Parts: sequence; C-alpha cells; structure tokens
Amino acid sequence: MPKYLVQASYTAEGAKGLLGEGGSGRKEAVQRVVGSCGGTLESMYFAYGDDDLYIVVDFPDHLSMAAIAMTVRASGALRSRAIPLLTVEEVDEAVKRTVDFRPPGS
Repeated sequence: MPKYLVQASYTAEGAKGLLGEGGSGRKEAVQRVVGSCGGTLESMYFAYGDDDLYIVVDFPDHLSMAAIAMTVRASGALRSRAIPLLTVEEVDEAVKRTVDFRPPGS
C-alpha cells in the first residue's frame, strides 16, 4: 500500500473549526475521510510553526490519495502537501534500475 506523509497548515477558517472541536474531533474526521477511500491513518500529530498538522496514511492506490487531497484542499480550510514515502525495500529495488541520464553540459 502506498504510504504518505501529509503536512498541512490551517487557514483562519480551519483554525476556527479546530478550536471548536479540538484535536480529537479532527482525528475522527481524518480517520473517516481516509477510511472512505480504503486507507488507514497510521499517525497524526499537531504542531506549531510553518505546519499545523503531520499525518502518515496508507492507501490502496495513488488515486485514493489524490481524490482526498483534491477534496480537502477544495474546502479552503487548509493547505496541504502529500509526500510519497518509500520503504527500504522499495529504495533497494529503485537503485537496481538502469537510468539513462546525462547531466546538463556533459
């Protein structure tokens, strides 16, 4: 299953919603939306700084992550980015592949 790290920052409107329902309410909402596309929530942390939220999720395919990302972003309650995560085994497989690459100027 593809795994993603999602980093998010609440807009003012989203932060008002968080203040109203708290962290537990948002965790339930994240679990519901992730589960609606066949995924699971592995971990969820709130933070302060440039990003307000970090979650790790698993999905059955990349399109499920894309569908959720588009839907959530369209709400205007937060800005987010989803970073695909690779396992050690996937990196081992990737480094075995032959890549025909020439650096610029070479």
